[in-house]
Amino acid sequence: MEPFFQIIMLSVIQGITEFLPVSSSGHLVLLPALTGWADQGQVMDVAAHLGSLGAVAFYVRRDIVAMLGGVGDCLRLRKTGPSYLMMMVILASLPAIAAGAALQLLDPPFLRLALTVAIANIVFALWLWWADRQPVTQNMSHQGQQGWQFDWQSLSLRQAILIGAAQALALIPGTSRSGVTMTMARQLGWDRLTAARFSLLLSLPVILGAGTLKGLSVISSGRAVDVTALVTVMTLSFICALAAVSWMMGWLARAGFGIFIIYRLVLGGVLLVCISAGVI
Repeated sequence: MEPFFQIIMLSVIQGITEFLPVSSSGHLVLLPALTGWADQGQVMDVAAHLGSLGAVAFYVRRDIVAMLGGVGDCLRLRKTGPSYLMMMVILASLPAIAAGAALQLLDPPFLRLALTVAIANIVFALWLWWADRQPVTQNMSHQGQQGWQFDWQSLSLRQAILIGAAQALALIPGTSRSGVTMTMARQLGWDRLTAARFSLLLSLPVILGAGTLKGLSVISSGRAVDVTALVTVMTLSFICALAAVSWMMGWLARAGFGIFIIYRLVLGGVLLVCISAGVI
């Protein structure tokens, strides 16, 4: 078992960066390389994902309740607000599922390179910069008495497919799943808050699926589990992810993605320097 402080640090970093458009994989490559720490292990990875899943589910609980209430309409292919949102989330998740299955079979070696993470951070940061300069042509968010409201019925089938295709690119380490989905949404002219909210909703099936597969792997391996460490990781990941999401949504309500773009460019540059110096 890794030192407890290491587990705490990795959980905090993963929780904070999971939903911000800054690439969690970039941080998880850089930190162990600079500190000499080993990978936190699959058990702790599952715990961190469960914590972050709980955080985003809590944050978008209003949408989840609405979608669950529209399951019947969704099965009957009736277009109501909740059922339509559920269908769009499912549809937009399919490209990432298909791409993930293909990568499991092909397993291209470049996906395991730190250089890939560095280049992806820079390339996708520049795309986000370009997309965020586009004018807002589809404002689907407004502030009501119960907080921000979103007009999901304005989301088109074409837009859901394009955002889903962009999400599939996040299988490239360093891309940032949240970052690339928000980028595509902004490229389509969405306002920033709606882009971020839809990205959070798309994270639910992705994290749930990945966490389930890793969890089954852990169970089948029969390895011992440190319950105290497990609960600590889940709790820290939950708290940090919820704080990060709340801050991000508040920030995007009044500002753009500039702070994230600059950060990612710096992160990619630091990774390139570390690779050139032989640190990574």
